[in-house]
Amino acid sequence: MKKKNVLLAIAFLSVSILLVSWGVTGHRTVGKIAENHLTANAKTAVHDLLGAETLADVSTWADEVRNEPAYKMTGSWHYINLPLGLSYSDFQKKVEGMSEANVYSALRQQEQILTDKSTTREQKIVALKFVVHFVGDLHQPMHVSRAEDKGGNSIQLNYNGRGTNLHSVWDSKLIEHEGGDYQQLAAKYDHPSAAEIKQWQSDPMIKWIWESYTISSKLYAEVDAMKSRSIDDSYYTAHIGIVHERLEQAGVRLAGVLNTLFKDGVTASAASTGVGTTSASKAAATAEPTGPAKPIDIKDAANHIDEYAKVCAVVYGYKALDGLTLVNLGASYPDQLMTVVLKGAAKDLAASIDGKTVCVTGKIISYKGKPEIIVTDPAMLTK
Repeated sequence: MKKKNVLLAIAFLSVSILLVSWGVTGHRTVGKIAENHLTANAKTAVHDLLGAETLADVSTWADEVRNEPAYKMTGSWHYINLPLGLSYSDFQKKVEGMSEANVYSALRQQEQILTDKSTTREQKIVALKFVVHFVGDLHQPMHVSRAEDKGGNSIQLNYNGRGTNLHSVWDSKLIEHEGGDYQQLAAKYDHPSAAEIKQWQSDPMIKWIWESYTISSKLYAEVDAMKSRSIDDSYYTAHIGIVHERLEQAGVRLAGVLNTLFKDGVTASAASTGVGTTSASKAAATAEPTGPAKPIDIKDAANHIDEYAKVCAVVYGYKALDGLTLVNLGASYPDQLMTVVLKGAAKDLAASIDGKTVCVTGKIISYKGKPEIIVTDPAMLTK
């Protein structure tokens, strides 16, 4: 009996892995490309919600949690099942009228959470992670496919002498064959023209799904026409260009979505509990002080939120992001006792203070439950 249970667990895990869209490398490539096309407001909003994490970092979160009890119901949010042979108008009616949970309805729902003033910051953080992932899912052709073969998972193939399936080939096998990490692939793929960016970001979401639908329809037809279910490098050569385009389009369109959603920054319910900071609170954090700074022990900094203070500690590394640099005080990330956010004229100071004891003066705010001081003037830092 125990052996049977172990085999069932292994089988369940295998199916879960097969359903992961684009794989880790593909999703992170989409996230990285999107980061390259964000507006200043969107970059600030993303940092407000994610902190040191990037869009690439969180792009696989939705797959990582889908088997956890709290997220069991999200399994169907990653794909949409449709019959072949639909016209565009019938396709649109089918997608928009579908009662079953699917990637289209899930993405729309998460977008609403991000713009709803009544949702908390915690809800917005989760919604942002879902949006990043689902835009990638929509662009993976085999996530807009048939129910009867589980999106190509039950269509067995032999790829260069190894058993696999059609879904897995498009999730990861073609990308793996090309080689390179997500940063290298993003640098390689991300070269759209201004006209392409404008067109892709203006296309309605239903068109993104239609594009995947037309591609998956062709992939099914190709498989049906095969004399054997063996494919080789000629299949890679014939199809890798599609992978390039879909990842590039997904990244550019994800940026377009976030630029629109965050055009006015992040607005969250007052019920939010100290996770992230709004544009207003960040402005307050860098406002001119009204009195002398209070010397604070870094270990006690969390008890002095909203106070103007001076904190001294050793710098344990830093991370440069677009428009700002995050500096770890008191310990290395993610165990730092305080984060110093260098912006503006102070943005490039991190290298000169790394490993040294520094004193930072400013208003202490709470970010993801940890104290943080935003530094825009080099004079706020002394060695």
